[in-house]
Amino acid sequence: MKVDRKQLIKKYIDFFKSKEHKEIVNSSLVPENDPTVLFTTAGMHPLVPYLLGKKHPSGKRLVNVQRCIRTQDIDEVGDSCHHTFFEMLGNWSLGDYWKEDAIKFSFEFLTKVLGIEVNRLGVSCFKGDKDAPKDVESEKIWLDLGIPKERIAFLGKKDNWWGPAGESGPCGPDTEMFYYIGKKVPRKFDSDDEKWVEIGNDVLMQYVKNENGMVVEASQKNVDFGGGVERMVMTLSGLNDSYLTPHFLPIIKEIEEVSEKKYDKYKREMRIIADHIKASVFIIMDGVVPGNSEQGYVLRRLIRRAVRYGRKLGLESFVVKMVDPVFDIYDDYDLLKKNREEIVRVLEGEEKKFLETLEKGIRVFDKLKGKGVSGRDAFLLYQSYGFPIEMILELAKERNVSVDVKGFEK
Repeated sequence: MKVDRKQLIKKYIDFFKSKEHKEIVNSSLVPENDPTVLFTTAGMHPLVPYLLGKKHPSGKRLVNVQRCIRTQDIDEVGDSCHHTFFEMLGNWSLGDYWKEDAIKFSFEFLTKVLGIEVNRLGVSCFKGDKDAPKDVESEKIWLDLGIPKERIAFLGKKDNWWGPAGESGPCGPDTEMFYYIGKKVPRKFDSDDEKWVEIGNDVLMQYVKNENGMVVEASQKNVDFGGGVERMVMTLSGLNDSYLTPHFLPIIKEIEEVSEKKYDKYKREMRIIADHIKASVFIIMDGVVPGNSEQGYVLRRLIRRAVRYGRKLGLESFVVKMVDPVFDIYDDYDLLKKNREEIVRVLEGEEKKFLETLEKGIRVFDKLKGKGVSGRDAFLLYQSYGFPIEMILELAKERNVSVDVKGFEK
């Protein structure tokens, strides 16, 4: 079943409302009263107090779509599926229903509402360790729903455990759902086969990691479903490149037009530009400006990385031209419309500031590269030319030279 972003979100919200869930607000990317993380990384992030037992004003069953930023993915952007900014479908049970209803709801949404064929689904469950037992309960529920045993894999913490979001907090095993995007579906589910794409997961939060690092039973059992909108639209559209979905294609087309180059030949560069500008637009929308620390540093890094990759396509002073497609794609965000002038002003200002020093900085870098980049040289590039350390490392990798990061940090 082919769906676009708005259709998917509406179907999802409507389905869970029919299951007595109350829709909650799409929160800011900048977490309130939480100094442990820079950005909202998942739909559950604003709900941590309620996952720990505080009563939510909207009740025990909640649903929303949440905008998210994951900074750990910045260096991965450039392939077909990683994004810095994304939207996440989420539904929660705060001490209400448990595994059976959670898994049945997920299965019904995927197969009945979205029309996914059961024979294209595979699932994974937690295999157990010192902190929690093997999740045979979830396995039985999936078997009863018609998922054959060979389509169920038991995996470890790296794959089937969520949380906590910070150093401590709610956590637990999860059971993940995968869709096969190839033509002939294999009999057995193999999590290492890239044609099995994860489209959602039910996190079964029955534990809390305390400040001593111990995983203990939580006072209430919670369920947190998470599903990436972009990945789900890509999968249901029969694509294996999320940058060809309606979430990104208008931005890619704009880059092609202004650069007079084709996406097929410059995929990595265009993906980085499209992702980073979109992420920057939303971060600015939520009140962040470029700076040298915290959220401002991440924003500066995103804009400057987009500018540098734009230069590889022969582009200069182009960032603002990419804004219109982002506004068109996300025209259901009133806050975007309200903050449009500020978003444009910030992007223009940061691009102009960086372009003034970029060429000089790269010339200086290329003079240093023969002997490797010392900590002192890296600091010079950072302080005098506005090169974030991550950008220095990226330039060094492209030129196959080393950087003294420890010396820089001193």
